[in-house]
Amino acid sequence: MQGRHEFIPTDIKVSYLQRLLRCGFDTLDFGSFVSPKAIPQMRDTAEVVRRLDLRDTDTNLLAIVANRRGAVAALEHDEIDFLGYPFSVSETFQLRNTNATLADSVERVKQIQELTQSKGKQMVVYLSMAFGNPYGDPWNVEVVEQWLDRLAKLDIRIFQLSDTIGVSSPASISYLFSNLIPRYPNLEIGAHLHTTPASWEEKIIAASGAGCQRYDGAIRGFGGCPMARDELTGNMPTEHLVEYFGNPSTGVGPTEFADAMRASLAVFT
Repeated sequence: MQGRHEFIPTDIKVSYLQRLLRCGFDTLDFGSFVSPKAIPQMRDTAEVVRRLDLRDTDTNLLAIVANRRGAVAALEHDEIDFLGYPFSVSETFQLRNTNATLADSVERVKQIQELTQSKGKQMVVYLSMAFGNPYGDPWNVEVVEQWLDRLAKLDIRIFQLSDTIGVSSPASISYLFSNLIPRYPNLEIGAHLHTTPASWEEKIIAASGAGCQRYDGAIRGFGGCPMARDELTGNMPTEHLVEYFGNPSTGVGPTEFADAMRASLAVFT
């Protein structure tokens, strides 16, 4: 939702998210506690979480934060299980995305992790630009491992390798996951992939073949990064993940998911 210029009314957000909560997903990234000047679409996240009915769902709620202030605001809501933080392995992108250097971001992660643990919650760190960057900043499996290793020492256990601009290929996906997953058996290392309509399956095959078991998706691939080189590049469509892995491994109910798919058209068009 955050990339849409037109504000989506809170009632519509809540109704749509309520459908997603009935699908059986493990975790739902439902909103962001960030500056309303930076992302106006997310200015009602606190109201959204207060209005969600969580009595008949086992799905966890995840909110994105970019600094300590956002973490404090998010943790006022007991309903939230995870705080997500975008940590780029590219210094240039980290400055552009969060107005912080990598050194500053490590300190932010420390602060957010302390707050998160004090409330009995968990962090999810998104290692963005994990598959390369357009700025010429260093990138290889050693660079990604360096940051993963440093942040894991803060007792963070969930990391999403994020293809921020849609440059991942089956080779780079296999390269990263096959190297990192065996080295960190106590960590949950997942995939946040962007894709074109023609390349989604080969990316999932590469990730799953390298041992990845955690995947982010967005229904119909809505969203993505405006810096992607190909205008057809968007988020990994959730329906493709559900189709590829099937039931019962995904835990997603087909009837409920079909209802959410239909509802998405009214939200995003």
